[in-house]
Amino acid sequence: MTVEVRDELFRKIAQIQQTKTGTIDSPPVFELMDVDVISFDAELKVLVNKFPVKQEYMNPYKIMQGGMIAAAIDNTIGPLSMVVAKANITRHLEIKYSKPVELGLGSILVTARYVGEENGFLLFDAKVTTEDGIKLAQAKSRHWPIPEKV
Repeated sequence: MTVEVRDELFRKIAQIQQTKTGTIDSPPVFELMDVDVISFDAELKVLVNKFPVKQEYMNPYKIMQGGMIAAAIDNTIGPLSMVVAKANITRHLEIKYSKPVELGLGSILVTARYVGEENGFLLFDAKVTTEDGIKLAQAKSRHWPIPEKV
């Protein structure tokens, strides 16, 4: 089921991007992190991705490195931003960590939501949880619209 949702998401991205072939591949880092697209709601502008908690992501304390959690957040907000807003890039990503992500969790869920626009910037928020709904981190993101080429 998640493969169909992921394919639908990237089809929508391709339509918006108006690529010559009509398709767009998911970013290589999407594959590297073994992302499962769990759900995408175009009306609510919400994307939920599942990421495995891998041994390779652990710091010496056996806790997932903050940068890998940030990458999971960015790999959820990024694709969402391509679907719900004009072309944009991240200007500022602020993360507040609540609990350590330990290897035994197996996976984390990242839920990203488009909040709106403010002073020409696009605003997003995200939360990182266990599959049981325990909050591990939350984030706010401010994106720059990319000017159209002249």
